[in-house]
Amino acid sequence: MQGTDSIDRMILSILTKEARIPMKSLAGRIGLSRSATTERVTRLEKAGIIRGYRADIGQLDDGQIQAFLLVTLKRTPSLGVLDRLAGFAAVRKVSSVSGQLDLVVEVEVRSINALNELRNEVSAMDSVDDLTSLIVLRREIERS
Repeated sequence: MQGTDSIDRMILSILTKEARIPMKSLAGRIGLSRSATTERVTRLEKAGIIRGYRADIGQLDDGQIQAFLLVTLKRTPSLGVLDRLAGFAAVRKVSSVSGQLDLVVEVEVRSINALNELRNEVSAMDSVDDLTSLIVLRREIERS
């Protein structure tokens, strides 16, 4: 985070925990005027340090199955695969990784059948060489 100072880091720390905090409240907490705070937040957004604001929704239904799809591609990069994965509502995260795997895809589905259908669709993609799935039995440690 080159070019940030302690006030920027305070802003980022607060926004990480409270993304919807009103600008007036944020300004009061960091000790700046609302306009100065707005300018800093805008600068952080334009620099790509703040990439967006989102609702981090916890698991709504105990019937949900969480799994990881470990994907090996025939060639990288394969942007078409990423575009297709982004189109699946069940896909929560996709990470490019080093080593023998290329992608780790975190998914959340309602049933084993839904997981199998998703696996079939992903493995049928032209660029996918191999796919392994791991079902999450229990989250032992989870931090936000």
